[in-house]
Amino acid sequence: MRKIHSLVAWLVLQAGLYALAEDRPNIVWLISEDNSVHYMKMFDEHGASTPRIAELAADGLQFNNAFSNAPVCSVARTTLMTSCWGPRIGTQFHRRSVVVPMPDGLKMFPAYLRQAGYYTTNNHKKDYNAKETPGTWDESSKQASWRGRKESQPFFHMQSFTTTHESSLHFSQSSYENQKTVTDPASVFVAPYHPDTPLFRYTVAKYHDNIQRVDAQIGEVVDQLADDGLLEDTFVFYFGDHGGVLPRGKGYAYESGLHVPLVVRIPEKWKGLAMWDRGTQVDGFVSFIDFGATVLNLAGVPVPPQVDGRPFLGQGIAKGEVESRDEAFGYADRFDEKVDLVRTLRKGKYEYVRSYQPFNFDGLQNNYRYIMLAYRQWRELFKAGRLDEAQSQFFRKRPAEMLFDVHADPHEVNNLADDPQYADVLADLRSRLQARVKGLPDLSFYPESYLAENAFEDPVAFGIRHQREIARLVDIADLSLVPFAEAREGIAAAISSEDATERYWGMIVCSSFGQQAREFVSLAKSLAQRDQDLLVRTRAAEFLGLIGADDPRPTIMDCLSKSRSGIEVNLMLGTVVLLQDGEPSYRFDISQQSLDQAARGFQDVRRRLAYLTSEDGIPDNPRGLKK
Repeated sequence: MRKIHSLVAWLVLQAGLYALAEDRPNIVWLISEDNSVHYMKMFDEHGASTPRIAELAADGLQFNNAFSNAPVCSVARTTLMTSCWGPRIGTQFHRRSVVVPMPDGLKMFPAYLRQAGYYTTNNHKKDYNAKETPGTWDESSKQASWRGRKESQPFFHMQSFTTTHESSLHFSQSSYENQKTVTDPASVFVAPYHPDTPLFRYTVAKYHDNIQRVDAQIGEVVDQLADDGLLEDTFVFYFGDHGGVLPRGKGYAYESGLHVPLVVRIPEKWKGLAMWDRGTQVDGFVSFIDFGATVLNLAGVPVPPQVDGRPFLGQGIAKGEVESRDEAFGYADRFDEKVDLVRTLRKGKYEYVRSYQPFNFDGLQNNYRYIMLAYRQWRELFKAGRLDEAQSQFFRKRPAEMLFDVHADPHEVNNLADDPQYADVLADLRSRLQARVKGLPDLSFYPESYLAENAFEDPVAFGIRHQREIARLVDIADLSLVPFAEAREGIAAAISSEDATERYWGMIVCSSFGQQAREFVSLAKSLAQRDQDLLVRTRAAEFLGLIGADDPRPTIMDCLSKSRSGIEVNLMLGTVVLLQDGEPSYRFDISQQSLDQAARGFQDVRRRLAYLTSEDGIPDNPRGLKK
């Protein structure tokens, strides 16, 4: 009898939720993969025409400053689902080594919609780095649609379009030579950091074709909503899931990888939930942490206090407050096998880019990127000495910090960080970013292998417990931003510390200074030979190799043979590729037998081995997948 009463109570509760939900708006997300604002005419005069998306903007809002917080899909999409900063909750690594739990007490936002009576569907990409909350979706499949809901039930529908995905530009030499594009290659704009070659023009033209195709596909979904009599009861969001996809877009923390198109169509019935008139262009900054919170607010569902995002539409949102927002934070960590650590802060017209390992030049081998013929040609032209300064920077050591005026320099080729006229701007953004990474706190100041062993069971709690230590690591890393004479004492203390992670960062700072840090060669040799931490030994050998003070190969090969962690081995192999492909060049003889069997099976290690064991530098199995 008790079970019957419980069931009746549950049915009454559900009926109440559905009744409450019936008079709420529908919300649809239409997401094109790998699109920055630079390739759509609505946002950039050089872009492709997208008439169907332009129609959405005419009946809604165009957000001129919308940002993915990460320049790659799994990290960006996890940010969308959680409304949390990836480096705070442990979801910042692309092609996750560990699927981490959601923060305690927090659900992926569609689960809250379902609790409120919404029908939630996803068609169909997920790619989460956090464990999916049970009950997030009513249906997630290639067939998922709002049409499966109960009559009068409001819905949230998310649909992704692969038409513009990076893989669409993985064409062969034969296709390039024999297949025409609809867009005339002679008519396209080539970014100043790209070489202006027939292949690059063809690649841009093909991408424009893809954008026009996805525009039509998005229009078809809008037409379905209209045919079902739902369009004027539905908020329709169109946006790119991050930037891309020409070289230096996807996978790189520049505007080309982070600044995405966003349009929101405002339904007639619910125009009171938008603070602007239809057809308005909004300049206030919004980013992916805000999108889920905005959907909940539009649906009248309370936004959980654990999230980092803020709504920009719906009840209780002031137009002036949204228009005053002028900051966006970005993060780039590991992309498949390629490891980096970059943080960005866009404030107003300036973007500050902080590279914590600047010797890891942008063009460092990333197998999936280099499937694209344009990437390969770009590298070949650099090696042949046929590029100008802007085009060559991709293959050279980066400055530790860069500052760009993106209004005057939208493609970010003129670094203002050393210009005295911008010293105050640089100091302000540097301070803001330092406060941001300390305040999160940013877990990436520990190596990923350490996080996997010690933090990923509960990343948020780990970060809270270690916030003071993380702040100390940030201070060590930022020694690379002051003159070497000022940094000397701090570096010496770091590499002599009893804490392995402090020694790790001390050696990274030495590599950032390069030859200026030569006085630490003796200490570095001692660490390379005798440190108990394999990654400290590797970083010490890396520094010695980069400045030509000692042969790094014996130490690194010894560390590779001793490690039992695939994540750790991949970090070491990143150093191998850097020392082999950068200056000075060291040839490594890496074989499967050099590594622990379990480490050899790790996904990123397989990718690195596919590259390192290829005779021509073009792996026949670039993703390192098991055959």
